[in-house]
Amino acid sequence: MRERRWRPEGPLDVVGTLMPHRRGSGDPAWQRAPDGAIWRTSRTPDGPGTLRVSAHPREGLVLGRSFGPGAEWMLDTLPQLLGAADPLADFRALMDRLGAGGHELVRELARRYGDLRVGRTLRVFEALVPAVLEQKVVGREARRAWRWLLTRYGDPAPGPVPAGMRVCPPPEVWRTIPSWDWHRAGVEGVRARTIINAAPHAGKFESATSQEADRLLRALPGIGVWTSAETRQRAHGDPDAVSVGDYHIPSLVGWSLTGTRTDDTGMLNLLAPYQGHRHRIVRLLELGGTRPPARGPRMAARDYRSF
Repeated sequence: MRERRWRPEGPLDVVGTLMPHRRGSGDPAWQRAPDGAIWRTSRTPDGPGTLRVSAHPREGLVLGRSFGPGAEWMLDTLPQLLGAADPLADFRALMDRLGAGGHELVRELARRYGDLRVGRTLRVFEALVPAVLEQKVVGREARRAWRWLLTRYGDPAPGPVPAGMRVCPPPEVWRTIPSWDWHRAGVEGVRARTIINAAPHAGKFESATSQEADRLLRALPGIGVWTSAETRQRAHGDPDAVSVGDYHIPSLVGWSLTGTRTDDTGMLNLLAPYQGHRHRIVRLLELGGTRPPARGPRMAARDYRSF
């Protein structure tokens, strides 16, 4: 086991900052302990690793404990995971410049959630796979697939970890998953092929900036604006990567800021004053905005498995 004590600059919501990396309550790569600590696994450049993060606000410290071959890497990158590189000062300056020209709700949420950060994992392929699994399906379907595939093909998490934790398989393993196991996981051919086709390019993704990764990702079949944005939000901590094409976000933004539903174009117009931090605004609205009343039946989960 290795350990690191890190003192962030100012208040930090550790759980809220790490929450975007959680893929459902049964995520084998992300668990919250009864004492509030977060357990997270990753396949680092040095190999599998497990990280336990706990906040100690009275001392102004974050304690990280890590296990496995990737332990040192996970501790080295702990500040970035928790948003040390997040350009929060730039966002505050933007809000000052906007003044009354911004939305009152955004100003209020920025104050209320001032201890929230946009962190980055620095592991692009690891963020890409669950983003692809979430394409055009309901959340529980994607979470079920992620859980099944990690349980079947992931490595056991190193260290004394909560039961069932696994490490994301390396790209070469994703390439070899047979069609019948994609089927059992509930993943149809299009999403499976997107992951398999992306796997040989994983090395290029990891060394790219967010803008470069956007170009590389979207050059591959099956990866568009939405998938690229969802990946870069997590891997690069890009505070401006907007999930255009999302089923819910345009309505959330429109209803929260104007009281009316809108589409992607309307959403981008509303977010335009916050250029550079548009993903951050969406994140704040997800925490404190309002959604329009539900109309019609919810999208049903599909099941491609055979019994």
